[in-house]
Amino acid sequence: MLEISVIETLVAATLVLLLGRKIVERTPLLRAYSIPEPVAGGLLVALLLLGLHSLGHIDVHFDTGLQAPLMLAFFATIGLNADLGSLRNGGKKLGMFLAVVMGLLVLQNAIGLGLAALLGLDLRVGLLAGSIALSGGHGTGAAWAKVFSENSANGLPAATEIAIACATFGLVLGGLVGGPVARLLIKRVKLPEASAEPEVEPTGFEKPNVMRLITPQAFIETLTLIAVCLAVGTALAERVSGTAFELPVFVWALFTGVLLRNGLALIFGYHVFERSISVMGNVSLSLFLAQALMSLRLWDLASLAGPVLIILAVQAIAMATYAVFITFRVMGANYDAAVLAAGHCGFGLGATPTAIANMQAVTERSGPSPLAFLIVPMVSAFFIDIANAIVIKLYLTLPLFH
Repeated sequence: MLEISVIETLVAATLVLLLGRKIVERTPLLRAYSIPEPVAGGLLVALLLLGLHSLGHIDVHFDTGLQAPLMLAFFATIGLNADLGSLRNGGKKLGMFLAVVMGLLVLQNAIGLGLAALLGLDLRVGLLAGSIALSGGHGTGAAWAKVFSENSANGLPAATEIAIACATFGLVLGGLVGGPVARLLIKRVKLPEASAEPEVEPTGFEKPNVMRLITPQAFIETLTLIAVCLAVGTALAERVSGTAFELPVFVWALFTGVLLRNGLALIFGYHVFERSISVMGNVSLSLFLAQALMSLRLWDLASLAGPVLIILAVQAIAMATYAVFITFRVMGANYDAAVLAAGHCGFGLGATPTAIANMQAVTERSGPSPLAFLIVPMVSAFFIDIANAIVIKLYLTLPLFH
């Protein structure tokens, strides 16, 4: 076992991002299919580590102590970037997209249960390989795995391992499926026309490679806001743990960010410095994804039972199909809808960071989509956890589980 310290892990993550950029720049196929840079670099390192494990019997263990704070910081910047006035402007589209997302949650669990029954698996495995671990991600997967393994007269063996492996598998596929889906859909629509006027500075997570001018004072103010979001969000999550309001810590960090931004503006007239939020959000996102992907234990995925891999493969195909025929069409069958479909693939199989990375890869190549960057973060990081909990509990009331 080769132990890599937290500082060395941070160095490795930055090198992975630089490597991913070079790989995408020099590989036309990856550019054409809008594969995110952290995914390209992180997967290459994960494959190299798989080779060391299989051929040299050497395991590399990264100290991912910074991974959770980076993820929370990313979600905090989503909240701090959420102007409720702008969200009201996109209200109808937001509601439509939430309905589309809930439809996928129902479909994922139906596929999981159907294939689990067909393959002779415990039906709870079907739910874990459905919306619990895919749309829900690692946090939701681990939480429900604990319920299935402990809070039942007939506990499910290895529930946690199944949930984490399914969520990891989804994280990889979410970054690989979104780009090709967007490429297919963009061929059918008219791309945004380049404006003759000077380009307006992008906000939020759009165009992460565009230079944004910030000052040390603005940086410190933003860092303070993010730190408050992390502290308050963590405290709230601990306070409501075990109650009906229990949600992952990142949801509370995001919610705190929304309240801070809009409360400070309403009460004190203080407006957050969006350039600084954008920079820090994109840095947190990139470093989180790099660490998550480069530390994948691919040999654990390979050890998944064949039937579970079959379910996950079908789920990936179903996600791509749903994005093309449902998400794209319901959301308007235009360029924004194509970017939304790429984002939906990202968090429908993986997580919000993957969704943002997918959309960034598409918009960097094909043009901006402010609507997508307004809607996807709020739905995928906040509303989906509430919707997913409702859908899962409704499925558990079926006679199949009694």
